[in-house]
Amino acid sequence: MRINWSVHPVAYTYWEKKEQFLLEYDTYPVWTIFAVEQGQFAYRFGDHEGEAGWGDIIVCPPGTAFYRRTVTTLTFHFIQFEWEEKPGLEEAAATLGGRWTVRDVERLLSTYRYMRNIGRSIQEEPGFGRMKHMLEDLWRLLDIERSFAAEEMQSEGESSDQDMQKARQWLLEHACTPMTMQELAAALSITPVQLTRRFRAAYQATPSEFVTGIRLQKACLLLEDSTQSIEIIAQQCGYENGFYLSRVFSAKLGLTPSKYRKLHRL
Repeated sequence: MRINWSVHPVAYTYWEKKEQFLLEYDTYPVWTIFAVEQGQFAYRFGDHEGEAGWGDIIVCPPGTAFYRRTVTTLTFHFIQFEWEEKPGLEEAAATLGGRWTVRDVERLLSTYRYMRNIGRSIQEEPGFGRMKHMLEDLWRLLDIERSFAAEEMQSEGESSDQDMQKARQWLLEHACTPMTMQELAAALSITPVQLTRRFRAAYQATPSEFVTGIRLQKACLLLEDSTQSIEIIAQQCGYENGFYLSRVFSAKLGLTPSKYRKLHRL
């Protein structure tokens, strides 16, 4: 079921390098999103439980106790919103909560960057209107992923693949270090081809695409927030050198790291 109703932002906070949550759990009066840029955190609410990292968007319904714990230092977008009242919303809402993974790396990086900048003026126009636009854009990405997930579950039946949950966790922990897919496949006692097929069925992205998203997100943040050289940033993001980072960065985002830094330096 596609969700086309309008969303209205209520509150927005960009949390950067959060070491831990102040409270073990909280209950929110409106719909709440935790959109992870960097790091990982464990969560539990209703029937949903797990760990979230880069590319994950956790959607929590109102009036639900949300338990959370940082696993590593966490950078994320905290968004609260309401739906425009429409017939059938209550029935459809049951399918909205949970963890959704966005595979469109370029679109997600762009949306997050705009949200960071717009969030500074959300309390007044035109900031509020712009945040509403970006929130709706983020929700469209979620809606697409929900549709993909439903189709994959029907055709493959592998979205709950336990081995792939382990693979995803391993990639979150090792993405920015020297690693190979052969190493991961061997740890799971499967072939690299099987790893790629099953990971795509579970998360709508190949392991390599998933790793690239994590690395580019970290590179973008380092380019914006530090004066480190491209060479040093490349090493921190798991690339052998600045040349290789620049090649991947340009291919995926359409501009060089140096150009990105000039355009988006805070």
